[in-house]
Amino acid sequence: MNTQKLICVLLLIALITSAGCVPGDGKHTDEKPAGFFWGIWHGWIAPISLIWQLFNPEIRVYEPQNTGWWYDFGFYIAIISGFGGISFSRRKRKKVIVQDSSNSD
Repeated sequence: MNTQKLICVLLLIALITSAGCVPGDGKHTDEKPAGFFWGIWHGWIAPISLIWQLFNPEIRVYEPQNTGWWYDFGFYIAIISGFGGISFSRRKRKKVIVQDSSNSD
């Protein structure tokens, strides 16, 4: 098995595994709401949840049965670090200043 096929199989397994814990799947109730760590997880898999929601209207990007502020905090941390972190990690190009040495004083 070559490397590209192995990577595709591993990505498919990761996608299926991560989709097993999407928001709105009925796992969380008023007695057992989603907390901080579930907020982080739901933030990380938000793009998968968004696509899955097109095929199953019961699935949500955001879990309605949550603990409130702590869930929101975890969710937004994951969204910012997952998507905003990409732009922060880009290498910034240094501007090279070329001085003209033909000027004589």
